[in-house]
Amino acid sequence: MSVMATASATAPATGTRPPGAARRGDRPGIALAVIVTCQLMVILDATVVNVALPKIQSSLHFSATGLSWVLNAYTLALGGLLLLGGRAGDILGRRRVFAAGVALFTAASLAGGLATSAGWLLAARAVQGVGAAVAAPSALALLMITFGEGPARNRALGLYSAVSAAGGSIGLILGGMLTDWVSWRWVLFINVPIGIAVVAAVPLFLTEPTRRPGRFDVAGALASTAGTASLVYGFIRAAADGWSDRWTLAAFGAAAVLLTGFVAHEARTPQPILPLRLLADRARAAGYLTMLLLPAVLFGAFFFLVQYLQVVLGYSPLRAGAAFLPLTALIFGCSRIVPRLVSRYGPAVFLRTGPVLLVVAAVWLTRLTPDAGYLAGILGPITLLGLGGGLTFMPLTTVILGRVAPADSGAASGTLQTMQQLGACLGRGHPARGGQRRSGAHPRHQHGVRGRHGVRGVRVAGRGARGPQGVSPTRRSPAVRPLRAAGFAAAAPG
Repeated sequence: MSVMATASATAPATGTRPPGAARRGDRPGIALAVIVTCQLMVILDATVVNVALPKIQSSLHFSATGLSWVLNAYTLALGGLLLLGGRAGDILGRRRVFAAGVALFTAASLAGGLATSAGWLLAARAVQGVGAAVAAPSALALLMITFGEGPARNRALGLYSAVSAAGGSIGLILGGMLTDWVSWRWVLFINVPIGIAVVAAVPLFLTEPTRRPGRFDVAGALASTAGTASLVYGFIRAAADGWSDRWTLAAFGAAAVLLTGFVAHEARTPQPILPLRLLADRARAAGYLTMLLLPAVLFGAFFFLVQYLQVVLGYSPLRAGAAFLPLTALIFGCSRIVPRLVSRYGPAVFLRTGPVLLVVAAVWLTRLTPDAGYLAGILGPITLLGLGGGLTFMPLTTVILGRVAPADSGAASGTLQTMQQLGACLGRGHPARGGQRRSGAHPRHQHGVRGRHGVRGVRVAGRGARGPQGVSPTRRSPAVRPLRAAGFAAAAPG
């Protein structure tokens, strides 16, 4: 009798889940799929609208200047709020904040797809950026908690890093398919069913880590958000109007003042948004700097090649996106191999080899000429970019996030992704300026572009350049003006 009573008393305890546990139990493979899907959505939306810009402009009657903000509104909100999003996950609960960010991102995608005016779409894109900034740091922190130190975490980080590095090219391919085959609105609508599925899967497969008591550092939040947003805006402005433009200089000056004040404040406050102890580790501090510079090289080449393929070679949006398939395939291939090699040999050898390949690719692109063609001029650099990115990003993420205390994982993740966004903005702003500096022409009046990071000494569009069959690339590609407005090209007379 006593045995039966004991069994009855213990049965409920056996079936009780710990607070915050995933409802479907420990399924790390599905948890990783949920996290990586969120990251893919965030990265895709930085590029998926690029090839849809001409149709967006004609549908919603954007001005050339206003059209650039279809891209910039998302980038500005995302880059400015990542640090705050990381700290929110630490205090409020990472699973909760992750789900809220994805839900906000999904709702904004639906609103953007339904837009009937330019202002409506720009507001939706800004809210998308807010949702992405809230969700992305918690996604990476959840990955680090779901997978402990060792080969399993390395494999998970390999896939996550591959998505982060290759997501931009996937966005171009997907954007070209949806724009050519359905409607530009589907570059936004595509997020809705995926986002709903991710939000529904969060409580089923992701475990909520123990929340750390704390409070928001309001002054630090304001200074970091305003300072980072000013820095991002400076890069955006530099891409459109040059590094000597007064508003560019004002934005960089404001960023310097705000971020200096932010660091001074963080050194004194007991619960900072960015614990400066994260930067006390010299390897981690160097990793953050490298995470700023590598995307600048990769995305600088990436966005230059988009305009080269469409403006010079006359590629359609879909064909231009497909041209990046070798890069995408190499990055994902490396994501399967590199984690095993890192577990055996450590990250140092890859952090020496990968950046060298990226630099060689960038130098190779300086030799690109209008008549080079894809096989002779582009395939080689794209191959090196894919190998360099694939060899670098996973080991670099391991160095930055390794040995981070659980209480700081959100802040560490938010800082990493902030560096990525700033690097991408720097890369987009830098290559478009080379020809303008050499020619002395203002970007709004220049009839050609020579990319310092791409084509050297060659007019990409305008009077001297001809596409295939002798047709001016300006006439072949309707994307020229929107790309110019977005800061990716200063090509073609209007």
